[in-house]
Amino acid sequence: MNRQPVSNEITWRLEHEKPARLLLKYAIPAVVGTMVNSLYNIVDRIYIGHGVGSLAISGLTLTFPMLLLLQAFGMLVGVGASSRISIFLGKKDLPMAEKILGNALLLTFAVTTLTVIPCMIWLEELLTWFGGSEHTIPYAVDYLCIVIPGNIFTSLSFSYNSIIRASGYPKKAMMTMIVGAVMNILLDPIFIFRFDMGIRGAAVATVISMAVSAALVMWHFVSRKSLIRFRRHGFRFDRRVVWYIVTIGISPFLMQLAGSLVNVIMNHSLQIHGGDLALGANGIIVSFGMLLVMLVVGIAQGMQPIVGFNYGAGHTRRVMETFRLVVITATCVMGAGWLCSLCLPEVIVRAFTSEQALIDITANGLRLNLLAFVVVGSHVTLTHFFQSIGDTGKSIFLSLSRQVLFLIPFLLILPSFFGLDGVWYAGPLSDTLSALIAWLFLWHHVRKHR
Repeated sequence: MNRQPVSNEITWRLEHEKPARLLLKYAIPAVVGTMVNSLYNIVDRIYIGHGVGSLAISGLTLTFPMLLLLQAFGMLVGVGASSRISIFLGKKDLPMAEKILGNALLLTFAVTTLTVIPCMIWLEELLTWFGGSEHTIPYAVDYLCIVIPGNIFTSLSFSYNSIIRASGYPKKAMMTMIVGAVMNILLDPIFIFRFDMGIRGAAVATVISMAVSAALVMWHFVSRKSLIRFRRHGFRFDRRVVWYIVTIGISPFLMQLAGSLVNVIMNHSLQIHGGDLALGANGIIVSFGMLLVMLVVGIAQGMQPIVGFNYGAGHTRRVMETFRLVVITATCVMGAGWLCSLCLPEVIVRAFTSEQALIDITANGLRLNLLAFVVVGSHVTLTHFFQSIGDTGKSIFLSLSRQVLFLIPFLLILPSFFGLDGVWYAGPLSDTLSALIAWLFLWHHVRKHR
């Protein structure tokens, strides 16, 4: 395929503007996008916790493995496509970037169809296997019967939002996510309270908001103002292009898949050692933790087009300078979250529920589960760094190390000795060991390329 020059203000900035200023420009919209993703879940839990009850929160927690499974396939396409597009734009290969864009859309529809149908057919059986009880499964079914069919909008919205950002339009990516989040915040109380739909109302509000966000994202790639657009030649399946997408996307895919498996194992441990109330407590802890993690993921995603472009262009010094800025910022963010969980756990929990029994069990779990959270920022940053430069082997291993290599064994062993506290202790031990491995990988990478 003949190369066409890609010479405009966007590519000039990626190659020449100061990394700190460039990172700020890309990271702020990316952070808004990932925080919006967290807000969809957090807002649902806050409204449901105060409007429906603690069992409804437990039922919503039961949906985590299913939602993570569906998100895994969305990230397989979205993250892989956005990373490859950045690299090919850095190589000034616009036609290949547009071919990846078109093939990614075809893959999204194919993958969504292949995942949604089995989930709907065996929904109740899967929820039972995920650790549900007769008290929590009805709430989970009410929510998932609406959210699973609407997953196509979620995949299009989040996957193509990252491609908008990677192709040089971070502000537009931010605005499409903000519109969806604001709609969800406004629609949640209307459907939950005004229409008295309970947990089903939260699901309807989420799907409508995602559909609007997806429509805005798709419109960008039809517009002539976009650097890359949907073109006819891009809508022909190309095995080489699919391979380009999947080889990078496999890292976050496996991480999400592992997250789904971890949630299943955790749900069973929580049921055994704490019952339905412990399940609800974990839902609140995960919501707070993911708020911080997604903030760091947003910063790391802001790093991705800068690192990907400059790595493709051969500017190693700019790549490492950008990485240093991100890892310092991410560590400070996680440090602040760790202090809040240690000093103000009950204040955090009361945002989700007013039931004292749930507050007590969640506050204790929050303190213990986030004991080593300060090191998570560097682990997330290093995983995205290796993903951005196309080093899929290291990225995949780091994605899986925390959850598969360490967290699952700890979840299976520690509760036998410490009961419910053993479930909470598994997190900080896994965080510490996986961060140590991530830094060893970086040391090897720097030594190799010096």
